[in-house]
Amino acid sequence: MLTPGTMSAVLTAAGTLALCSPASAQGSQDQDVPLATGNDLTAPPSEIELSANVALVSDYRFRGVSFSGGDPAIQGGFDLAHQGGFYAGAWASSMDGSEAMGEMELDLYAGYSAGVGNGLTIDAGLLYYVYPTGDGSADTDYFEPYASISFLIGPAEAKAGVAYAWEQDSLGGRDNLYLYTDASVGIPTTPVSVSAHLGYTDGSLAPAIIAGGTDDTGFDYSVGASVVVLGGMELGLTYVGVDGPTIDGLTDDTLVASVGFSF
Repeated sequence: MLTPGTMSAVLTAAGTLALCSPASAQGSQDQDVPLATGNDLTAPPSEIELSANVALVSDYRFRGVSFSGGDPAIQGGFDLAHQGGFYAGAWASSMDGSEAMGEMELDLYAGYSAGVGNGLTIDAGLLYYVYPTGDGSADTDYFEPYASISFLIGPAEAKAGVAYAWEQDSLGGRDNLYLYTDASVGIPTTPVSVSAHLGYTDGSLAPAIIAGGTDDTGFDYSVGASVVVLGGMELGLTYVGVDGPTIDGLTDDTLVASVGFSF
């Protein structure tokens, strides 16, 4: 369990990895839904699309660090996306936190995503990390703006992004910078996709700081694969690790299994 002492330097960290990440929310613009009428007309696309997701993961890892104490977590969220590119949503996960943080993380976010030609997509927004089940004994909630650009390389997609949390009481009066790059590709003629991630943290949310150390910089990484079965269920397996001190159930390398649905 993350104790108040362990978390005093960072107090809170949140976000998601993998299956249902707010920072990956995209405003889908493909909503051509034919409507049968007496005049055989086609209805215009809906301006707003609602989507949702739910998942069970064997370990909730935030930038390589376990926020569920090495135990399984239930996660889920929903998104509202406007065809103009604006979106907003919420995502939540169970966690193993301190009394101040409680046992639930809630991420609220809003942003803008759009294609800019030549396979490039830009995305920018603001995340608000909330811990609604905490006892209120300390500041825990914080804001983190983010931005990314993704592009196609043949059948593969790559992304580079940045998230920056300015100095806030819940971060011990310090700031935090996170830089990352992702890559993914679907294996042709199969329902299997493979992905890789590399992230770098500089500030109060560094893996070593969360583990009780003093190094405020650090890397996290992951390599995984997922497969869609039964028409909509996604099964995933990801190897996750960080550099720095190794603490079982917190910062040790691990395999994270997941099962999720999007609808």
